[in-house]
Amino acid sequence: MSFISAHALDSTLGTPAADLEVTLYSGTEVLANARTDGNGRVSEFGPDHLGTGDYRIVFGTGAYFEAQGQDHFHPQVTIDFTVKAGEAHYHIPLLLSPFAYSTYRGS
Repeated sequence: MSFISAHALDSTLGTPAADLEVTLYSGTEVLANARTDGNGRVSEFGPDHLGTGDYRIVFGTGAYFEAQGQDHFHPQVTIDFTVKAGEAHYHIPLLLSPFAYSTYRGS
């Protein structure tokens, strides 16, 4: 299992947000780039382990909504998070709509 996984759900449609670009950063360095699958998931994302420190995951929500012909407010959703020593896995879910989003530390 990858150290990082992500999941995006389109709460307006009540469906997974498929084909959404997701990028993982350490500072300005891109560690991984992927697109969500048909279930809105990125299961294998980035290295098998990340050292302690601050990281960023960016969901390309603007392009996702533009592909659907949907007006939107956020061109991207950026989530900064801290990896702590001793952790085995981080799951980052995103619930999105054209004008709002929510996230939490998944399991």
